[in-house]
Amino acid sequence: MARYKKRPGYSESVPGLFDDLDGPVLFPGAEPLPTHPAIERAARREANLRGKTLGERRRPQDIFSGEDFSPLELSSTIDRLNFISFGSGSSGNCAYVGDGEEGLLIDAGVDDTTVITELRRHGIKMDSVKGIVLTHDHSDHVRFVYKLIRKRTHMHVYCTPKTLNGLLRRHSISNRIKDYHRAIYKEHPFRIGNFTLTAFEVMHDGSDNAGFFITRGSHKMAVATDLGSISERADYYMRQANYLMIEANYDDAMLSAGSYPEYLKGRIRSVTGHLDNAVTARYLQEIYTPSLRNIFLCHLSKDNNTPEIALRQVEDALTAAGATVGDGSNSPYARMASVQLIALPRYDSTPLIPLTLR
Repeated sequence: MARYKKRPGYSESVPGLFDDLDGPVLFPGAEPLPTHPAIERAARREANLRGKTLGERRRPQDIFSGEDFSPLELSSTIDRLNFISFGSGSSGNCAYVGDGEEGLLIDAGVDDTTVITELRRHGIKMDSVKGIVLTHDHSDHVRFVYKLIRKRTHMHVYCTPKTLNGLLRRHSISNRIKDYHRAIYKEHPFRIGNFTLTAFEVMHDGSDNAGFFITRGSHKMAVATDLGSISERADYYMRQANYLMIEANYDDAMLSAGSYPEYLKGRIRSVTGHLDNAVTARYLQEIYTPSLRNIFLCHLSKDNNTPEIALRQVEDALTAAGATVGDGSNSPYARMASVQLIALPRYDSTPLIPLTLR
């Protein structure tokens, strides 16, 4: 008995699917799959290498030169950066920025044990931290720099020569830090691992104060931790940022009613002091565009500010500029927002915060 019934109209002469592979094309309208230009260029380079003997192979600098290849093609494919703050305020400042392979520290005012432990908790080894950049020479930004780099010969300290001199003059830090120092100059880009950085002028009363514009592929981050007013160059870089770390130090009403002596209140309010919440809020309202994805309010005063006041003022300003503001919590509501706003804790570390352009 037949296992299968023949369909009506079935003919033994009907060819099978693979009976005539040399015959007509089964799908004459099909087009070849598209290929990406970068893949084609990589294939040509591989063919170039395979087609020569070891002695005849071109040098890497020859293969990767010319108009068909840019080293930035590789770095631009990264989909996110990682950010951690270990503390922000006059008690100590330090933050990490990395790409999953390498990273760097911004300032070194938080004890080295906390920094190392928190990095390890997120699976980040100190071997992957390639350097420390210093914004200025105040103690809350440099106190633990030598402890962090001591015996780590793969790491360097990047700051201007004036900042290094001020650091040695003001603090009890070993002169051996000079062995780890790499001099940088404002407006001159330099490299730390996979990152390109540019120091820029900020208005503060340290020896030589710098903000940093940090790029990795398409990602752009600006850092301005201590400043009494926004200089032209600080404005230039902060307007380009996808991720912005900016000071919101004090609430003017709290400062006025507080116990600080008048000379200290005057220093804080000066153009080389610290930023008022209201000034930060107005500035962010002015520069906001949808390309600004994360805002970190840093260096909040313990006595003259609260996270709630700072966040409310800045959020109101961003909303007036047409932004929807998330709290960085990764909740469904926060993920729908156009910009994430976080006040960095004074004493505690943040979780590892992903920075993405989407």
